[in-house]
Amino acid sequence: MKLLEMNHIQKSFDDLEVLKDISISVEEGEILSIIGPSGSGKSTLLRCATMLETIGGGEIRYMGEQVASAQDGRAVYVKGDTMKKVRSYFGLVFQSFNLFPHYSVMKNITDAPIHVQKRNKDEVYKEARELLKKMGLEDKEDAYPCQLSGGQCQRVAIARALALNPKILFFDEPTSALDPELTGEVLKVIRSLADLDIAMVIVTHEMQFAKDISHRVIFMDQGVIVEEGSPEYVFSSENARMREFLGRFHQAEGV
Repeated sequence: MKLLEMNHIQKSFDDLEVLKDISISVEEGEILSIIGPSGSGKSTLLRCATMLETIGGGEIRYMGEQVASAQDGRAVYVKGDTMKKVRSYFGLVFQSFNLFPHYSVMKNITDAPIHVQKRNKDEVYKEARELLKKMGLEDKEDAYPCQLSGGQCQRVAIARALALNPKILFFDEPTSALDPELTGEVLKVIRSLADLDIAMVIVTHEMQFAKDISHRVIFMDQGVIVEEGSPEYVFSSENARMREFLGRFHQAEGV
């Protein structure tokens, strides 16, 4: 089943057209990486998918149900309980963590499941401790974000997103704010999520990571999809813009 469909999405900021007729879909359990140069529209696409930006054209569907559509720059979104249900389908991990600084690690993870999803507190705490163990942070539940490294904060952010039991998890350049050593630890955690059979959409500049983990890769440039397919297909593309973008990556690989 297609969890997410984004059809003919357009988005402009004033006179700058950032997304130009973009269409993507994500299947259950699929891992999709979106790569491309800065300014290509990758993060904007993710923000449109998660309703943080309004679309200027096209439609968005979750689980086959239309949740947003736009014509002539006017966007219409579902409201109320329907939107609440739609938001429960996905989790989002930001590049800047976005943890609540005045909440402990445990409260950051459990607050939304308890107060928004109205789930059983004991059950939520049990799941949160299991997630912290998976993140290698079982001894940090009472710590505050200011007491953690950037890599630890990002792992808490991943646990927080997973605690909502989403069907699809979005990552917006999850390692861009981290130094190389911390980047490695976060990528290792994301790799470990593959066995959860949860769909993931990952905007990333980590080419080897995208190549290794993805079922499918999309290369965007200047607001359009230039290449799309398996990692093998995309990373061996003969497209001139793709080859230019991947030049350093291929050089590092000795290709």
